[in-house]
Amino acid sequence: MATATHLLGMDLANPVVVGSGLLTDQERNIRRLLHSGAGAVVTKTIHPNPPTGLDERIIRLPTGMINSTTYSKRSVDHWVGILHDLARDRLPVIASLHADSPAELAELATRVEAAGCRALELGISCLNEKDGLDDAPERVYAYTSAVRAATRVPFSVKLASGEGLHARALAAARAGADAVTISDTLPAAAVHPETGDLRLGGVFGYSGPGIKPLVLASLWKLRSAGFSLPLMGSGGVQSGRDVHDYLGVGAVAVQVYTALHTDMNLTLTRIVAEATGPGKTDHSCEPVVGADRSGQVRS
Repeated sequence: MATATHLLGMDLANPVVVGSGLLTDQERNIRRLLHSGAGAVVTKTIHPNPPTGLDERIIRLPTGMINSTTYSKRSVDHWVGILHDLARDRLPVIASLHADSPAELAELATRVEAAGCRALELGISCLNEKDGLDDAPERVYAYTSAVRAATRVPFSVKLASGEGLHARALAAARAGADAVTISDTLPAAAVHPETGDLRLGGVFGYSGPGIKPLVLASLWKLRSAGFSLPLMGSGGVQSGRDVHDYLGVGAVAVQVYTALHTDMNLTLTRIVAEATGPGKTDHSCEPVVGADRSGQVRS
């Protein structure tokens, strides 16, 4: 069974983490998800200047969903208050952050740290924003190093699976990340059966069971290549078996999100129960040989 794990400086009851999204945009939901058994919850991505006037929607597919959402529309001040209350109660909450520049992201991280938040995830690879489709190691390094210079709070960098992932992951590690989350949503489109046009008006983020084999391969390749920072697997988790699959290829924690859009708390409770059932396995998020305490990866 999957048991307690140490992640980003926090001791979690289990390695099942609720990922960032619409379901984690409210304090009430965050608390309910933790009460339903989540080892930790990642907030909806907090952004100092979220896009306005967007037609943000979700399309349900037989194998997951496509969404055109971006960041929380709640203000940073609003989130600082929420994070302060969650930190006061010592709840395992990871604040997802992004901004329009490395300097702005560093400033945001400083404000969130001051609220008492114990862990961060840098949501810098959202493909529903213009930079997300063409991510590069240099960009990852710039955002990661700026945050590392501004805060001592442990953080993971969330990256999308795909071409050049190893170089991007190494850039995050060399810039001081404490962990890497794989994967953010991947590019996808759906065609309207009557008009032939792309639904949602373009290419947006796909999540769900269809990306699980791709993410498993990404994690396995990173570990096989000697990548040593802790990894969080994210993509297509629907059962405890999926959680164990991710742990089996080197993840130390596993994010679940899309499946929770159906019977949110009941689904989460089931997945946690399945993941923590018979067959004991302990997982620790301590860096392995090859990474020093600053996150620098040695060749």
